[in-house]
Amino acid sequence: MSINIVLVEPEIPQNTGNIIRTCAATGAKLHLVRPLGFSMDNKYLKRAGLDYWDLADVQYYDSFDEVKEKNKNAKFFYSTTKTNQNHSDVEYERGCFIVFGKETKGLPVDLLNENKETCIRVPMRDIERARSLNLSNSVAIVAYEALRQIGYPDMR
Repeated sequence: MSINIVLVEPEIPQNTGNIIRTCAATGAKLHLVRPLGFSMDNKYLKRAGLDYWDLADVQYYDSFDEVKEKNKNAKFFYSTTKTNQNHSDVEYERGCFIVFGKETKGLPVDLLNENKETCIRVPMRDIERARSLNLSNSVAIVAYEALRQIGYPDMR
């Protein structure tokens, strides 16, 4: 088992397509929480995912609570710009879930407040206009750190 990537209400099809491609190439399972800001038939989503769709394991949920309910014993990490804990300062494990919010708003503040000890961020320059990284870039950065820590399972 590798890792799990959760996108809560993603809005931009190209980002999700790129993330599907990353998940296919790494063996990470992708969990998409509705509502999605696009149709799964979107041409930009399909183009960004290229011909990796059959290699990706994608599951769909109607709420984040459903993800938590179906994975009660899993370890969850929450990616946000609103914490001081770097993504490389935590210990990931096989089967862990790394949760990312929608592009325009991130994850709900209540969820972050309830999980402060497992909130993570990708370090960036401390300048006002550099608010966040692109979602698909953030997913790749954090996923590869988690995969490095667990020994790149089933990867060469």
